[in-house]
Order: sequence, then C-alpha cells, then structure tokens
Amino acid sequence: MSDIVATNQTILVVGGGISGMTAALEAAEVGKQVIVIEKTPSVGGRVTKLYKYFPKLCFPTCGQEINQRRMAANRNITVLTMAEVTELSGEAGNYSATVKISPRYVNDNCTACGACAEVVESEFDDEHNYNMSKRKGAYLPHNLAMPKRYVIDPALIGTDEATKAKEACPFNAIDLDMQEETIELKAGAVVWATGWRPFDANKIQPYGYDRFDNVITSVEFERMMDPFGPTGGKLVRPSDGKEAKNVAFIQCAGSRDRNYLRHCSRICCMASLKQSTYVTEKYGDEANVSIYYIDIRAIDRFEDFYQKVQDNENVTFIKSKVANIVENHENNNPVLKGVNTEGYHRYENEHDLVVLAVGMEPSVAKDEFPIELKLNDEGFIENDEANGGVFAAGCSADALDVNRAVQSATASALRAIQVVNRVAQAEG
Repeated sequence: MSDIVATNQTILVVGGGISGMTAALEAAEVGKQVIVIEKTPSVGGRVTKLYKYFPKLCFPTCGQEINQRRMAANRNITVLTMAEVTELSGEAGNYSATVKISPRYVNDNCTACGACAEVVESEFDDEHNYNMSKRKGAYLPHNLAMPKRYVIDPALIGTDEATKAKEACPFNAIDLDMQEETIELKAGAVVWATGWRPFDANKIQPYGYDRFDNVITSVEFERMMDPFGPTGGKLVRPSDGKEAKNVAFIQCAGSRDRNYLRHCSRICCMASLKQSTYVTEKYGDEANVSIYYIDIRAIDRFEDFYQKVQDNENVTFIKSKVANIVENHENNNPVLKGVNTEGYHRYENEHDLVVLAVGMEPSVAKDEFPIELKLNDEGFIENDEANGGVFAAGCSADALDVNRAVQSATASALRAIQVVNRVAQAEG
C-alpha cells in the first residue's frame, strides 16, 4: 500500500456505502483524487442488503451496478477495503489519517472462481444476511461484491482448511502470510460516510425479539425476500419454515421513545408500506397484513404509494402503540396486545409473523470518532463550522432514505471540493 499517493489536495471518503460511493464519484469526476476507506470486504453498504427500493419497487442493482462500474472505470478513485481510520488529526486543508488495513488473505489474482470455497467445510454466521444463514470460511461477501474477490475468514488461518484452500486455488490468489497493515495518508478534506446500523431489537423487552422465533426485524425481513437471501426469497417463519401469510408490522419499534431512540428514523413507515406489498404480491387474496402505527409519515412523492397500500383490501391499519407481545405456545404464533386508539378497543391479535420496524442510529458511537466532531443528541454529525474540513454524508448526518442520502453525499462532496480548491489556489 506504500504506492498510494495522497496530498493535501486529496479527498478522503470514510465509508463505501451508497453515500460514500456518491461522494467519491462526484469528486473524482471533476478531477479530484479520492481515497475511499471501507471497513467491510466490499463497497455498497446497506443498499446491497435491500430487496427493493421504495417507492418504485425497483431492485438495488439498477443503481448499484452503475455506480460500481463508474468507480471501477475512474482512475481518480482508490478503494481500500477491510480498512478503518483509527486516527485523524489536522485542520481543513491539512489532515493526517492513520488507516488500519486487515488482511483478506486473498490477492488481486482472484477471479472469484470459488475453488477455495469448494474445499472448505467450516461455516460461520453470514453477516450480509444478518446472521440468519451460514457462509463458508472462504467466501464472496455477496453477489454484488466489489471488489469481486473472495475472503478467507481469519479463523481458518493456521488450520488445514486454509492450506486446502490455498492448494485448491489455480491462480495463486491465496496468501496466508498477509499481515495487518497501518498506513498514513494526507488529505485536504474528509467526507464522513459511515452510514447507519439498525437499532438493537433485543433492547425492546416487551416485544420478545430475544425470545420468540417469529418476531423479526425489518432488515431481516428484507433479506428474507431477496432471492439471494437466507430463505431464497421465500416468506417463511423462522420457527417451523411454514409460509407466513398473516404478517404484522409494528412501527416505531424503539423509535420516538425516550427509553430507546428519541428520534424518528423517517424511513420506517415507507419501509413497512413497501414490505407489505411483498406479502400481498406473494399471496394475493390469501395475504393478511396488519400495520400497527402511531402515525404514518409518508410525505411528498410517497403519499401516492401510501394511498395505494391503503386501498389494498388485504392490508389493515391499526392505530396503536403495541403494548407487548406474548406467544401462543401451541403454534408459536406471536400475539399482540394493546389498544386501538380509534375507538379505544383492546385487542389480542394473533399473527404468523411479526416484523419490527426498527429505527436507524449512527454506525459510529459518539465516543468512537477518531477526531472531535460536533454531534447532535442522537449521535449524528452536525453541519457545523467547528468540524472544519470534515463533512458528514448520508446517514452519518441524519436518518435518511437512499434518495436523500445521495443528495446529502453530493452536497458534502461539493463542500470538500471547495476546501481542496482553496488549497490548490493558495499553493498555486
């Protein structure tokens, strides 16, 4: 990695999700040198975990593949995967970053042929599928992975299986002697695009996520519906593999709650409306969807989509904050208890499957940033002059859907470009 050239006119993008990719492309396509630092083995972030976007219900491939081709073709962009910024110091126009790069144990010779995976038997939880399935110890992160290169799980290093994987590779692509590296980079501006993580549903004790197999989260449901997901696109119950035709969606699961997340994550209502269509499209008149909500936040262009879901006779909206969930031990059905505030009727409603619309929180905790930044109470980075030449993009700045995250990233890229332009002018 010593051949990487970075100066105070380089823009450092931390995070390679949709926001980081957008910021990198915007800057690189006007001639700026960009280095993207991505913590996981491939770029793409949480968009690669989606089955469909709302409101058009198109697949993420329609935008993701275009961005990946643009990045691969642009010589102004350097991507470092399995990398993390551990230290960041300096000021606008003059930053120094320490970057730790973990070993992949697979080099650039890899053609993603899969020969290494064929001889490896050890399996591990698949992070891409939120640990709902297993992957091999030699694996391609997912079908849209960029770089399209395998990874050897570090747990295999020093074992016979690692040796088997190396011997099976026809291209000498496996290097079991790779070591962790630390490099120093210069940058004039930094775009912080580390994205978001789903709120931990285990903390919502009344909903029994940690106890009931048939209570899952919205992000898990999304992966289930993907043909490349843990169930191959089948809508089935985790407890017994039976089809889930009677599905409940609980809005604001942990959001807008002083005990958990105080803020509204903005995307949850639309995500559940979108996911309700998965059920009705799959089962037609046999589908029975219930959406438990405080209020539905679907403004502007999303209003029409909301209306279409409302018009579906197989979807029922119940205005209620669900009090708690118990389980019918005879069939493992979750039973929702609460009060419908439209008429104040108490209910005990039984469903095949319950989906918790969990909120978004920043993926980096308040005390884990490598440089001091101005944060709001929820831990999102504020647009503040005190942050100098560090600009938040996408869900590092707020809870945003994909469209608004891309807009945010574009704005941050423009701010970063202005900083390095001033550096160039001062030195010219």
